[in-house]
Parts: sequence; structure tokens; C-alpha cells
Amino acid sequence: MVDYKVTVFTASNVASTTFNNVFIKLVGTDGESERKWLVSVKGAASFIRGAVSSFTVSCPASIGELLLIELDKQPLLLFPEDSWFPTKVEVESPEGDTYNFPIYRWITDREVYRFKEGKALRVFEDNHHLGKNSRQQELKQREEDYRWHVYVKGIPHCMKAENPLSLPCEVRFSFTKTTEFLYNSSTGLTELKLKGLDDCKEKWTDFDGIDRVFCCKKTDISDYVQEHWREDAFFGYQFLNGVNPILIQRCTALPTNFPVTDDMVSLHGQCNLTEEMKKGNIFLCDYNRLDGLKTNVINEKKQYLMAPLVLLHKTPDDKLMPIAIQLKQTSSDDNPIFFPTDSEYDWLLAKTFVRSADFQEHQLNVHLLRTHLLAEAFAVSLLRNFPMVHPIYKLVVPHTRYTLQINHLARLLLISETGSFTLFTASGGEGMITLLRRSLSAITYSSLCIPEDIIERGVEAVPNYYYRDDGLKLWDIIHRFVSGILCHYYKSDDEVQQDSELQKWILDIFEHGFLSRASSGIPQRFTCVSELIKFVTMAIFTCSCQHSAVNGGQYDYGGWMPNTPTSLQLPPPTTKGTSNEATLLNTLPDVNVTVQGMATMWLLSQQSSDFVPLGKYPEEHFTEEIPREIIKHFQGELQALSGAIKARNKRLEVPYTYMDPEDVENSVAI
Repeated sequence: MVDYKVTVFTASNVASTTFNNVFIKLVGTDGESERKWLVSVKGAASFIRGAVSSFTVSCPASIGELLLIELDKQPLLLFPEDSWFPTKVEVESPEGDTYNFPIYRWITDREVYRFKEGKALRVFEDNHHLGKNSRQQELKQREEDYRWHVYVKGIPHCMKAENPLSLPCEVRFSFTKTTEFLYNSSTGLTELKLKGLDDCKEKWTDFDGIDRVFCCKKTDISDYVQEHWREDAFFGYQFLNGVNPILIQRCTALPTNFPVTDDMVSLHGQCNLTEEMKKGNIFLCDYNRLDGLKTNVINEKKQYLMAPLVLLHKTPDDKLMPIAIQLKQTSSDDNPIFFPTDSEYDWLLAKTFVRSADFQEHQLNVHLLRTHLLAEAFAVSLLRNFPMVHPIYKLVVPHTRYTLQINHLARLLLISETGSFTLFTASGGEGMITLLRRSLSAITYSSLCIPEDIIERGVEAVPNYYYRDDGLKLWDIIHRFVSGILCHYYKSDDEVQQDSELQKWILDIFEHGFLSRASSGIPQRFTCVSELIKFVTMAIFTCSCQHSAVNGGQYDYGGWMPNTPTSLQLPPPTTKGTSNEATLLNTLPDVNVTVQGMATMWLLSQQSSDFVPLGKYPEEHFTEEIPREIIKHFQGELQALSGAIKARNKRLEVPYTYMDPEDVENSVAI
């Protein structure tokens, strides 16, 4: 007889414990063990949360190199069936070899589950018939568990699920995450409900009233926003480091529908508009995607949404100052161009319409589509097309944590017919779908890759652009990490081309994430290692860093409603000189619309206590030494960048924290 030492690790998560009987079978190249009931001196405590329990499995002779294990659990007589979350199983062979079997999934029934040894294998390396059979069975089950669904035509497809509980257990929120999310979503409005404001359909009569609501929830930056929101310098700053830092572009020639001339604008330092444009100091923000959108009706009142053009000037003291705003795309007599030299409230109203337009563009295109919906396409395709043993699965799966459930909840609570975004924003309803479709049709692969996007927008040299500075450093760190891992497994371009699972993955993403739009530039197949590295870098960056950049500051910049109105209920002025404070207050959203927006942005800015920062891997999918060393180096680079960002932020009046690796979540999880 020969003995195999089997060590079973149970997760430390709440509710991971099982008191059922657990059985294992070891399967090797030369045979298999009997199905063994795992019993130890710990008794019923062998598989409680956090337990590490060892057992002996005896065989008449060596069963060779271990390929997989079979696990199942059976309830005791008169005891209920429970759920168990084992993290991994380690097996020490009589020859002295240690085999690792990553599991990281819920076992909720009496079925037998197979788990392969942790060494990463591409499909063309998995040559043993038992390994091939196990791989095929796993992929067949995955295709059944993770099915595509068309939520609305013209936007990325999503995961088919009737409700959050119908999602596979391993992609659902943890008990901790579920509890905190439910608590935060209920308490967000509770304080405001106590004030009787959630049903108040009246207009604001003064800014002090808004302040009394705002004081319920404050952050250091939201306080700063309240104090500085009227200032031109802060208005310009938000295009660089607010929640939508990807719209601004260098202006080399004025659009024909934005007829600003040298004599119209007053530039700092006696400059000339044409000369400053040649020097690269003039910038444009164009919200043309919003043009003609059908707007919402809220509290039985038509809402208004403009499609502005904004011209900005980089001043000699490195500030980005707005110099002209046109609120509609078509130039006409009743669509005046507003300037800082206009009356205080004409200019402030123009900026307010821009900020409301930015809210719609940010939430639907920059945030929902370009991070949440794309992350879901990456996740569903990954889970459908790769077995756990594939190196791409091991590399990317940590960046899909909670994404499928948070997106399902977004469809349920935010953008459904009764969702808060649908009911309480200017673009809610039909306009929202139109904007999502327009945005997807305009997405390009290069715009998702920050080094290329920065160059294409001509913003390489803009000062004080911390989103760019931190984002480029993060991209480089992630790219080096991904390159290290993938070059370890793919030694040639031929190996990439012959990996059928890899090719199915990218084609699935192209078809279901980008709706087969060749003009997007998204690859339909991979032909070389460098192409694969770039795409995986983009996917990880999108799911972690980009989402953090456009999500984390929502309450910071939107909590003080006048800075980011979710809707506006009067049209913009068609002539100058008629606006005052009362005009602005009457234009801003009603009380109930304001508090709904505040509560939603507060909820979406909350960090869970089981938050996993970028580069941390509680689930150890890679078992080999070289990938584990590459991960350690990756973590060291992220730690160094975090330290540098913190040191820089101490010198800033407004710290930029959203791309500090310590504050970047590994996945789209909120």
C-alpha cells in the first residue's frame, strides 16, 4: 500500500462551512484511488470556515502522475444539505511530489465535481485522454451555465439570468458583499426619507436648502466642490481629473458649427486664439452624441438636455479655462455662444447645462458602456470558453469578480423601466438606449487603450492631468505583468494561432461585446503573442483602473447637485442678459430628483469591506513558481506607484486618488 497525504482548505468566508460528509477520489496516469470518505480527528470541524484539514488516502500501488481529483459531499441522515466553499486541495504523493488543485467554487449539491491539477495547460498540451475528457465536460457545463442574452438590441449582450440567485454560485456576491450592498442601498435614501424629501416635487428656492440636504453625506472633495463649483478654473479642471476625463481633446481647427473668432474671446496673457491653437493650447469638448436625444418627463414636466461644444484655453499659469460655450450643435441666432465676459448667471447657466450633459455622457457611455458592459462581455466569454486550467482563465478571472451580479442589479435597479436612472435623469428611457447605441457604434479599440487614446486626443502635454499620468503608469505596469505571464506560456506566435479556446474567446467578445463591428478595430482572432498581450492588458485595465477612474469620484463630484445636475427642467436662454439666480434655481432639478441622484451616486461610490485591490489575488489560481514570482514583482511595482501617488497628492489642493493602486478594485464590483 502507498499513502497520499490530502490537505483540504476551506474558505474563511461567512457560510463556507459544511457539516456534510466529504468524499474524494484521486485520478492519475496509472490508475485511480477508491472514493474515500474524508474523516479526521477534527470530526465535524474538518470543513468549517478557514479550516485546513489533512487526511490519508491509501492505494495498493502508485497511481502515477496525478491528473485530477473528484470531490462530492453527501448530507447526513436527518441533517440538511448545506453549501461548502473549498479553496484548494493539496496532495503529497508517496514519491514526494506535491500537486495543487485550485477549486474556488461552491459545492451545493450531491453531484461529483472534477478539478484538474493546477499547472496551466493550453488545449493542445492537454494530451492525456482523461484530461481531454475532463476539459470537454467542463466547457460543456460552462456553456450551459453562462449563456448570452440580448437585453436591448444595439448594445453589448449580457449574461442570461432571471434574477441574482439564478447566477452560478461562484460569480455571486459573498455574504458580506450582499449584506453591505443591501444595507447601503437602503440607507442611502433613509436619511433623506426621514426628511420627507424623496416625494417632494417642489423646486429649490435657495442654495441653502440644497446645502441642508447635502450635509447628510460629505467627503473632503465634495466639500471642495461645493465651495468652488462656480469657478472657471475648477470647471476646466474636471475635464482632466473629474469622473469623465476622456472627452477633452486638443483643438487644431474649430468645428464649422462652432463659429468662434479671435475678436470674440478674451484670452489670458493678451494671446490670440489662432496663435494659441497653433501652439496646442486650445482644447475642445464636444457632446455631439447627445444631439437630438429624446428627453425624459419627470414630475409631469419636460426635461432639457443640450449637446454642447466647449472651448478651453491652457493659460500661461497652467490652468485650463473655459473661453466659449455653445449649447446646441447647430449654430443659429437663438443658440448664442456664451463667454466668461457675459453676465454672471448667463455664464453660470451655460456651464450648468454643460455639467448636466457631462453627467449623461459620463454615466451611459464612459461608465456603464465602456467599463460595466464591456467587462461583462469579457467575463461571460471567459467563463464560456476557457477551463480553469487555461492560463488566460487564471490570469483574467480575478478581474471578473462580482461583475455579473453588479451588472444584473444595474439592469434591475438603475436602467429598467422603474430604475432610478430611467425615472430621474434627463436621458432616462428612450434617450438612454439611443445614447448607448450611438456610443457603442463609435467605440474603437484604440480608445480603450490609454497610451493610444492620449495620443489620438492630442493631450500628451496638458499639465496637471493626473488621470493620464497615473493611467499610463498603470497601463505600463499591467502590460509588463501580462507580458511576463503570457510569454512564459506562449513561446511563439504559432502557439497563439493554434490555441482554439483562445480564438473562440476573442471571437465571442467581438460578436457579443462589439456586435461584430469590424470598424471598432477589435481583433476577431489573435495571430501573435504581442497582439494577445495588448488585448489582455486592455481588458484588465478596463475592468480595474478605468472603472475606478470613472466610478470612484461619482459622489465626490456629483454629491453637490449644482455641480452635476442629473436633469434640468427649463430650456437654456436664447438671448443674453435675462438670467438671474432665480432662473438657475428654477432650471435645476426638483427636490426629489436631487435626492434620488445623490443617493444613487453615494451608493455607487461605496467601497465594500471585502474589496480586493489591484494585484491582490486571494484565490491562488497559478500554482507554478515562475508565474507566482511574476505576480510578486507586479505587486511590488504597484506598491511603489501607490507610494509615489500618495506623495504627489500631499502637494495638491485637490488630491487625485482614483488610480492609486490601493484604491483600484481588481474588478467591476460596484
